This record gives sequence, C-alpha cells and structure tokens, in this order.
Amino acid sequence: MSFIWPAMLALLLLLPVLVVLYLEVNGRRRQRLASYGRPGAGQATARRNVRDRIPPILFLAGLAILIVALARPQTAISLPHIEGTVILAFDVSGSMAADDLKPTRMEAAKAAVRDFVQREPSTVQIGVVGFSDSGFAMQAPTNDQATILEAINRLTPQRGTSLAHGIQASLNAISAGSDEEAAIGSNSTPTPTPTPVPKGTYTSAVIVLLSDGENNESPNPVAAAQTATDRGVRIYTVGIGSAAGTTLHINGFTVHTQLDEATLQQISQLTGGTYYNAQSEQSLRTIYDHLDPQLRIKPEQTEVTALFAGVGFLVLLIGSACSLWWFSRVP
Repeated sequence: MSFIWPAMLALLLLLPVLVVLYLEVNGRRRQRLASYGRPGAGQATARRNVRDRIPPILFLAGLAILIVALARPQTAISLPHIEGTVILAFDVSGSMAADDLKPTRMEAAKAAVRDFVQREPSTVQIGVVGFSDSGFAMQAPTNDQATILEAINRLTPQRGTSLAHGIQASLNAISAGSDEEAAIGSNSTPTPTPTPVPKGTYTSAVIVLLSDGENNESPNPVAAAQTATDRGVRIYTVGIGSAAGTTLHINGFTVHTQLDEATLQQISQLTGGTYYNAQSEQSLRTIYDHLDPQLRIKPEQTEVTALFAGVGFLVLLIGSACSLWWFSRVP
C-alpha cells in the first residue's frame, strides 16, 4: 500500500497525546465522583471497568483510521477489463517522403489514422510503432488519445524499409502490453515462437500496418506475417502511395518508388486481415468491428480513501452508540 499524501500520517503522533489527555480528564472525573460519595464511584466492578475502556478504544481506532484516510491510501487491485489492442505500425522509411500522395506519403498515412484514433472505443487501447530498417516502439498501448496523436505527429521519414521488423516490433509491443516478457525495440531476433493457435482463432489484438509495401531489407516479411498468424494476431495493411509511383532524390541518388499492393495484400490475407488504401480511411473504422475484446485481469493502483473513511466513521459511530447506551454520554 502507498499514499498520495504520506505527510498526513504524521497526525498519528497526536494520538498518544489524546490518550494522555483522556486519562487525565477521566481521572479527575472519577475523583470528583468519589468526593461526592457516589456509590460505586471509588471502585468500579470488573464489568464496569471493561465497559469504560471499550468506547475510548473505539474512538481512538476510528480516529486512527480517519487519519490514514487523510493520507489518501492506494493499493494494487486486480480488476477485470474487457479490452482489445490495436498497434499502428508506421513505415518511416525514406520512400515515405514521396509526394505522389499529397503533401507526402507520411502525412497521408498520419491523416488516414487520425480519425481512426479519435473514434477509439473505450474498450480499445492503441499503441504506435515506427519501422524503417529496424522497428521501434513510439508509444505503448494506451487509451490516452492526445498521447497517441502526439506520438504519430513525431514520426519522420528515414533510412530503408523492413516490413518484417515492423511486424516483429508490433508483436513485441502487444506481448509487453499483455505482461509477457518481450523486448520492445528493434534489431533483436524475434522471441521464441509460441504454439500456433488453431486456424481461424484470433486474439483481441490487431496490427494496422501503414506502408508503401516496398521491402528492401531483411528478414522476409511473409515469415514475420506467419509468426503473427501463429499468435492469432491479424494484420490490416494500409497502402500508402500510388501504383504509378514517383521519383525521389535522396543523398545524391535518384530512386523510383511506387506502391507495392501485392505484398501488403499477401500479408493481410495470410493473417486474416484486410487490405485498405490510404485514401479510403473511412473503411478503417470497420477494424474496430472486427476486434474481439477479451476479459483481462490487470492490477491497477486504486485509491481506497473512501473505504478507510467509511470504516473510520463506522467505528466512531459504534463507539458513540456504546457510550450513550451504557453511560448516557459520549467519551
């Protein structure tokens, strides 16, 4: 258990002072009763002595619990959540700077998913992965749309293209979000392949791969797609660019780049996903319909101030009731 305002626990040091004050006041009251010659005032019975102690002890316990409540305690509670995960895997290779989609392929890819992110259901978490000649996680899966959009806006074109690294980094991000041991990042070899799920069985996680499909780096993207299939992760591919393509001038070299729809369609078909064109962003919304959210148990830090406050007031109420019932007064 931890506390949001731990300094408030210092108030517990006042409890011994209150005990001393109570004993002092109670002792003087007994002396006054004895001086009036009230029967039984001088020496109470054992039963009365027990009753005398119960209400003050309850009051002391109630105050202690309320002080702990003031410190705003929180504890890890395992709560059930019905949720799915979408990983947005962006191709950030140099060819994404091409302008056959205006203003550039990269900006067209960002535009294609902004509406998709803003329509995120409450049961879905979205993560962001970038890949060029390696794969790297930009944002772990989250429900915070502003954080997701900021991660997308930071993406810029660079280096070559390895679709396989993008798929591997996305699978690692999904595994990390599921509390499995996986390293998010890049040139490392894939994690050991788990037992393949039955054909047609899918998890609650999908990958949306946004790329022009031009793969010029190892390993083979089809092999990486097969790994996704074995894990029950569908890949929805989004083609960025035009079939005619365009010519880029990069570092003194002239390179012709064009959309490779065949590769992207092969990846989506192999994994049970669907191929989309970047200009049909309205169709991306149907990906949410294909998600199969699953019940997951996740520990979360939950504030339990109300629980402590309720128990504290209940203990004080019981102490007051006992005192009024037995002695017709409050301690």
